[in-house]
Amino acid sequence: MKELVAFDLDGTLAESKQPLQEPMGEALADLLGVAHVAVISGGDWPQFDKQVASRLPARADLSKLWLMPTTGTKLYTHRDGAWSPVYAELFDDETKAKILKAFDESLEATGFVPEKTWGERIEDRGSQITFSALGQQAPIDAKEHWDPKFEKRKVIQADLKKRLPGLSINMGGATSIDITREGVDKAYGLKKLHDASGIQLDKMMFIGDAIFPGGNDYPAKELGLDTVKVRDPEETLSVIAAIVACQK
Repeated sequence: MKELVAFDLDGTLAESKQPLQEPMGEALADLLGVAHVAVISGGDWPQFDKQVASRLPARADLSKLWLMPTTGTKLYTHRDGAWSPVYAELFDDETKAKILKAFDESLEATGFVPEKTWGERIEDRGSQITFSALGQQAPIDAKEHWDPKFEKRKVIQADLKKRLPGLSINMGGATSIDITREGVDKAYGLKKLHDASGIQLDKMMFIGDAIFPGGNDYPAKELGLDTVKVRDPEETLSVIAAIVACQK
C-alpha cells in the first residue's frame, strides 16, 4: 500500500501545457479517495493552476493534494478554501543573468535554432529558468515533432553543463530544458515533500514519461522510489485505475 502517488505533469497527466482532460480529473479524484497525490513539474504556479488545480471535480479531496511547481522548489497546498504557498526558493539576479547568457551562447554554438517560434523561448520562473525550443505558446503538434527522442536537447544540455557548472540542467516536457540550483531535481523535490508531509519515501511511488537517464523524471528512480514509466496520459489513466483498485 502506498500513502502517496506522485506524478509528472506534461506528457503524463496532460498534453504539453494543456489542462487535464475530464477523465483524468475524475481519475485523480478517485485516487485522492485512497491516497495522497502530488504533482511535480517544471511549470510555475499559474501553469499548475490552469492545468490541474482548476480542473478537478468538486468531489476531489484537495487537502490530500500537493502541487509542486518549478521542480519542487515551490510547494502549494489547499487550506481554508484556497491554494497558498508553503515555500519558494528563488534564484538571485546574478545567477539569472548568468543562465540567460549561457542559453544565448549555447544555442548559437549548437545551432539548434528553429525556423519558427511561438512566443518567448526563455521563461524566468523565479526558482527555475526554462527554455522552450519552439516558444511558450507553440502548438502541441509542432512540439511533438521537434525532438521526440530528446536527441536535439541532449546536445544543448551537454553544452549548457559545460557553461553552467554547479547548476542542475534537465530535459522536460516536449521541447524544454529546465535549469535549477545545484542538486535541485525531482528527487530534491520529493525529499522536500517528505519533510512537508511526513510521508516516508518508501511509502511513495512516482509516475512519469521521462524516466530515463537525462530525463527530468529519472531522479525519482535514482532516489529509490517505486516508479512507473508511461507513454502518455492515456496510459496514465490505466495505471491510476489499477492503483485505485489495489488500494481499496
